[in-house]
Amino acid sequence: MADEKNEKLAKDVLKKYDKESNAAAHKGLLAKFVSALAIAFSVFQLYTAVFGVLDAQLQRAVHLGFGLALVFLLFPTRRKHGPELHIEDYILAFLGAAAPAYIFIEYQQLVLRAGTVTTMDFAVGAVGLLLVIEATRRVVGIPMLVVVTAFLAYAFAGPYMPGMLAHRGLTPQQLIGHLFFTTEGIFGIPLGVSSTFIFLFILFGAYLESTGLGRFFIDLANAIAGWASGGPAKVAVLSSGLMGTVSGSSVANVVGTGSFTIPMMKKLGYDKEFAGAVEAAASTGGQLMPPVMGAAAFLMAEFVGVPYIDVVKAAIIPAVLYFAGVWLGVHFEAKRKNLKGVPREELPKASVILKERGHLAIPLVVIIYLLVSGYTPMRAALFAIVLSIAASSLRASTRMKPMEVVKGLENGARNILGVLVACASAGIIIGVVTKTGVGLKLASALLELSGGMLLPTMFFTMITALLLGMGVPTTANYVITSTIAAPALVQMGIPVLAAHMFVFYFGIIADVTPPVALAAYAGSAISGGNPLMTGVNASKLAIAAFIIPYVFVLNPVVLMVDATPLALVQTLVTAVIGMIAVSSSLIGFLANDMRMVERLILFAAGIMMIIPGGVTDAAGLAILVACIVFQKRRKNAEAAV
Repeated sequence: MADEKNEKLAKDVLKKYDKESNAAAHKGLLAKFVSALAIAFSVFQLYTAVFGVLDAQLQRAVHLGFGLALVFLLFPTRRKHGPELHIEDYILAFLGAAAPAYIFIEYQQLVLRAGTVTTMDFAVGAVGLLLVIEATRRVVGIPMLVVVTAFLAYAFAGPYMPGMLAHRGLTPQQLIGHLFFTTEGIFGIPLGVSSTFIFLFILFGAYLESTGLGRFFIDLANAIAGWASGGPAKVAVLSSGLMGTVSGSSVANVVGTGSFTIPMMKKLGYDKEFAGAVEAAASTGGQLMPPVMGAAAFLMAEFVGVPYIDVVKAAIIPAVLYFAGVWLGVHFEAKRKNLKGVPREELPKASVILKERGHLAIPLVVIIYLLVSGYTPMRAALFAIVLSIAASSLRASTRMKPMEVVKGLENGARNILGVLVACASAGIIIGVVTKTGVGLKLASALLELSGGMLLPTMFFTMITALLLGMGVPTTANYVITSTIAAPALVQMGIPVLAAHMFVFYFGIIADVTPPVALAAYAGSAISGGNPLMTGVNASKLAIAAFIIPYVFVLNPVVLMVDATPLALVQTLVTAVIGMIAVSSSLIGFLANDMRMVERLILFAAGIMMIIPGGVTDAAGLAILVACIVFQKRRKNAEAAV
């Protein structure tokens, strides 16, 4: 009964805080049609992955056509009146398929008259642009809609803008021609990545979810960490980190694992706000966890011009430090409150879990091997999809039935819709930026505002990413900040990968940064705690994400850029020790309860060790050791009284 209640709560929370999960549940013939359309979408993507993708604009046009049709069928206009579709939804679904189909049908003619927009071209392009905007409103949300419309307005208002923001201005024909009939607008790199790599990885995640991998991760985390101090909270950290390899959504990750772990944490004695914060911080970090990171990581590989495996390698140490920070925060809070773990005899045995369901993780191991071996992400994902189905068949208890395999195709198509629309709308922003040249102007303005100094430039870039992240999905957030803010860092001599990773991190961590912290709000909805305090606690636990980006910009060795093995080991060891100092200072407990002065000193010592450098490492370590000795002596003295 409790499990059913938790499952219902999880579904309600997901629909409330994750807009793209709030799709209508149709019945009858309409449900069958939508399912068939979604399955056809997945089949098209698999076919092109196996036999070769179409020309860039054709591949992206078919991808967008399927996506828009499904969006208007699954997200009705008047949701408050129920899930039923209305006549306008059917019309928009038809137009959503027809506008991109025009490119497919007229492709040869469009190529021959490149740069010339006929009346028919203009009409179709205008409809297509408006459909993407409406889909953005329905699936992504109002904040993204505001950003997109602001950029479109800027395209026309150029002659009336002040100072460096002024430009010639664009005619409607010029704008439509650029945004809808080139690969620099809606059909640009973001949608290109969505139509190849991202779709296959999302389909891979859908199949892994169908096999029961999520429950396997939770049970395995319970067996490994459930007995420790504050065991359920550590289970949340570990399972959420593992789930990050298959889920690209912070809110979905919170709901998926939090419905199990948050009640366990509350039962153990954690405050409601802290329990929700643990899950929010750990789940948000899932997008930072290699090998399968958030959709923005695939875009980063394209924008920076490096293989995806290089992005994965660069993310390893920062991800380890992030989860070390969350884990340590949980540990010190448990020690401070003297919270014990679950008795070992009440926990499942890791050996039994691995024997019964360990085969479900085989696809993850294989996909890492394939990426490291030089396979393209697309080919690696394709093999992993097939292997996830095959691996589930190794035991009768996990074997997928034929209908479940087909259902996986449908779920994969449904799960891509939010990313697809975000990529299309991000393409509008890129199109306006490239056509008006505003990207370089804003980067120059950022440098001027910071006085040409690196730290202020990084600070303003961080604020920009956090503000955008309060309402804009990570994918679109990364596209905007990498187009506008990252170039400013690059102009100051920062390696391109480090600059892009910087904005990527702060775009993601916005999910736990108050006042708009969707992952924290989802966690508080499950825990019953105060949303704002849950966000504050989550920000404390996620402190590494606010520190590490500065570190790897100042010293790219953290990203494995020009790093020797010795330098990597030294950096990782001292940084983890530094996280001990930082996390304990924020919680207020190390060997004993801390006074405010001790917390400030320890925080400073932790920062000194996280920043690579022999002198700062030694000084920070000396301060940490001195604090531990001092606290233990005080604790013994208090016990003796």
